[in-house]
Amino acid sequence: MRLLLVEDEKRLSEALEYILKKNKYSVDTAYDGEAGEDMAKTGIYDLIILDRMLPKKEGVEILRNVRSQGINTPVLFLTARDTIENKVEGLDAGADDYLIKPFSNEELLARVRALSRRQGEILLNKCLHAGNIALDTAHCKVTCGENNTVKLTLKECQLLELLIKNKGQVITKEQILDRIWGFDIDADYNNVEIFIHYLRKKLDHGAANVRINTVRGIGYCLEEGKNV
Repeated sequence: MRLLLVEDEKRLSEALEYILKKNKYSVDTAYDGEAGEDMAKTGIYDLIILDRMLPKKEGVEILRNVRSQGINTPVLFLTARDTIENKVEGLDAGADDYLIKPFSNEELLARVRALSRRQGEILLNKCLHAGNIALDTAHCKVTCGENNTVKLTLKECQLLELLIKNKGQVITKEQILDRIWGFDIDADYNNVEIFIHYLRKKLDHGAANVRINTVRGIGYCLEEGKNV
């Protein structure tokens, strides 16, 4: 699960990033409102943790702009403003939850889990299906047929999840980079090609009746069925 953290207090941001990563979340960070809004508008995140008071652009304005783009990513507001009026303004702008500073790490993680469950992103037995395969995203494994199970790395699992959710549609290499690697400046198209190669080998080994087709010059498409 990929999170965006928009928080200008550097020490707090670093502490939150550490806590979230320790709990197996992928985290990208922004330290001002303009950068945070640009990152949020990519639509690649499963959850956004957004401070309200930010340099360059205020949190409520960011949220309104993001929602106006049709992006429905859950947003958890972090703020020191604790009046009813402030809470109402934030919720009316499109926030899904509101956490008042200071807060405990346990409460933050509980709010993140709650928003994740609300979106159906984290379920104990979550499986995605295509053809004869069932992807268990909670345990990073794919089952082909009735009982042929293949273990996946986290990146392979995220990649297959993206392909299954968009089966029959072409996903560009740029979209894969954005969604799986986020703003990792060291990642490039070669990373995508390598992991597609690994994933194909594992699906072939498991006798999956789905195929990851290459659309030359564009990206990849997952097709399913007996004759693929």
